[in-house]
Amino acid sequence: RTRRGSRTAQERGEERGAGVVAGAAGVRVRHHDVAKRLPRARRPRGRPQAHKIRKLHLHIQRLRVFSASTGELAHELDFTLQDNGGPHETCRVTRDLLLRALEEELPAGTIRYSSKIVSIHDQDGAAKILHLADGSTLRAKVLIGCDGVNSVVAKWLGLPKPSHSGRLATRGLAHYPDGHGFQPEFLQFIGHGFRFGFVPCDGTRIYWFYTWSPSQNASADKGVDVEGAAKMKQHVLARPRSSKVPAGALEVVERSHMSDASAAPLRFRSPLSLLFASISKGNVCVAGDALHPMTPDLGQGGCSALEDGVILARCLGDAVLGAEAGTEEERIESGLREYAGMRRWRSVQLVGAAYMVGFVQQSDNAVVSFLREKVLAGALARSLLKMADYDCGTL
Repeated sequence: RTRRGSRTAQERGEERGAGVVAGAAGVRVRHHDVAKRLPRARRPRGRPQAHKIRKLHLHIQRLRVFSASTGELAHELDFTLQDNGGPHETCRVTRDLLLRALEEELPAGTIRYSSKIVSIHDQDGAAKILHLADGSTLRAKVLIGCDGVNSVVAKWLGLPKPSHSGRLATRGLAHYPDGHGFQPEFLQFIGHGFRFGFVPCDGTRIYWFYTWSPSQNASADKGVDVEGAAKMKQHVLARPRSSKVPAGALEVVERSHMSDASAAPLRFRSPLSLLFASISKGNVCVAGDALHPMTPDLGQGGCSALEDGVILARCLGDAVLGAEAGTEEERIESGLREYAGMRRWRSVQLVGAAYMVGFVQQSDNAVVSFLREKVLAGALARSLLKMADYDCGTL
């Protein structure tokens, strides 16, 4: 998918990938333009959309982490307390609603679907020629790769391929037409080589996830050899059933309609490689999973993409509108370098923290398990808040 601006074909700015970061950047650049041109900045239209999203989702009050081996509460974190730096606004937002809200803020025709990029070539000047899978080509004055973990733009920039974490994951959505009856809490069960948790999205839907390490005879980079939704469901339930996970929690998985019976290997980009990687080069940069693919243990994939979008829009908006000296081409390159500098260390922190939280919470090593349940449970829970409590600034 491709995000594209309203300029001519010779002046178009391309955002490869119609995900959260692309939508956020498009919305923010548009509002940034309005704020710069008007004597009084209008109230951004995004605020009513944010209010609408809030109304459709439950506000999660606390996190409760249980030991899968003993069933005991390992740690509890109240999101509403001032002592924890709160109150924190926490909810499980469904991605389709978020993307729809962002799309509604963009002019009609901004999004071009089914436009998978296959190669990138330089042209005279700063423009890039994008060759798409359908045989068509696009000429981009600015290219922002938001094309996911297998990013073609990241490959063009020379970023190393994401590494396998040695873990697998699957997830699902349980539907309770008459209401699920669960409190607005995020519940996790950790240890015994798996990590299982669930959180209500609203009054009738519950999102759940399950991550695990494959057996020694299996390869984590090939997924899991389970065919069919029923077999996948039994695979997910096997370890929790033999542990101290309550029946009510297992029912969440049993009630799910698992249309996708596959399990995905969890991949991440090495934090060390991000320290020295080329996040931007000339008029090209990457964002979202194309920049910082991470394991899902922090639950910050979409949020970090929104961060990227806001900061990128601020840097690029100033460049396009001529806030600094120099030609537009020079300002764009400078703006992308500024964005890369601001997001580099944040990306390292996110990827590193996600990997460590997942490793410690899921490990069945005796020493790690003891430290996790006696010492580290609180620190791991607080790290979730610390990584989420980030101010990406204003436009």
